[in-house]
Amino acid sequence: MLDKTHDHDDHDHDEHDHDHDHDDDHDHTSRFGATLRIALATLILGVAVAAACIVMVPAGEAVVITRFGNPVRVITEPGLAWKLPLPVEATIPIDLRLRTTSTGLQDVGTRDGLRVLIQAYTAWQVPADPAGITQFLRSVRNQPDEAARQLRSFTAAALHIVAANYSLSDLVNSDPSKVQLGAFEQSVHDQIAARVLAVYGIDIRQVGVERLTLPAETLAATVARMKAERETVAAQVTADGLRQAAAIRADADRDGREVVAKAQEKAAQTLADAEQQSAKIYAGAYQSDPTLYTTLRSLDAVSKMVNKNTNMIMYTSAAPFNVLVDGPSALPTSGLPSIGSAAPAKGAK
Repeated sequence: MLDKTHDHDDHDHDEHDHDHDHDDDHDHTSRFGATLRIALATLILGVAVAAACIVMVPAGEAVVITRFGNPVRVITEPGLAWKLPLPVEATIPIDLRLRTTSTGLQDVGTRDGLRVLIQAYTAWQVPADPAGITQFLRSVRNQPDEAARQLRSFTAAALHIVAANYSLSDLVNSDPSKVQLGAFEQSVHDQIAARVLAVYGIDIRQVGVERLTLPAETLAATVARMKAERETVAAQVTADGLRQAAAIRADADRDGREVVAKAQEKAAQTLADAEQQSAKIYAGAYQSDPTLYTTLRSLDAVSKMVNKNTNMIMYTSAAPFNVLVDGPSALPTSGLPSIGSAAPAKGAK
């Protein structure tokens, strides 16, 4: 009996030890699982916090970091940056790309009292400057459309002011050298650039005339003015042509007179030389045979006085016609005949 009882007690003791070991294993597993979950949650939280602290700045943009709504930093370089997680710090992206806006047609008055319709475009952007970016954020709440609307108002006002300093011929002219559109655009740019930068933090890169047209009455006046200018130019060109033609004619007449005078002078000299030579020949012929010379001279005189259509009534006894009847015996033996085209000078050699 005692033995059986002892065996029963030993069996109960073994079962109790087994239950105790099982509880220890279960507690150890539970503690390991809790630690793993805590580590995993910590890792996820760390990753979430790190992700919340990373700031990505793309090209063409800037990022303003605000702390409880107030700007504290401006990041303009592309890449990664760091910030405190929400709700301590937040980010606001700012577009730095170039934009354009147009004023639409503006009816402006010129210096000469005429009207002209001008439409101008403005190229602008927020500069990559922390001060300008902060000013842009504060002035228009980072709203590019609102900034463009304000900019159109500034540009339209500048068009009215600047156009009053230019005449219509400076903007519309048939002579390209007289058109001053470049100076006009630069004047509009200078009129608004400094003020827009100070008020809105916007950099005006370029102002240009996109369209320029004329109202009906201005168009008529412009056409009339251009016609008058063309007529003036035509009259001036015609006058210059007439003046040059007159100068050419005067030079030609002078040159002609000089040529004629030289020719006449040369002809007179040639005639004088010929007459001198002829006189010498006549004198030599007379000295060689006076009778023959006299006869030939008389015949020359007759040939010059009489032609085929000449009817003459003459005395055959009168010189020089008596030579036709009496022959050479009717001629004087000395002296020269009184009729003839030329006679040797007395004492000629």
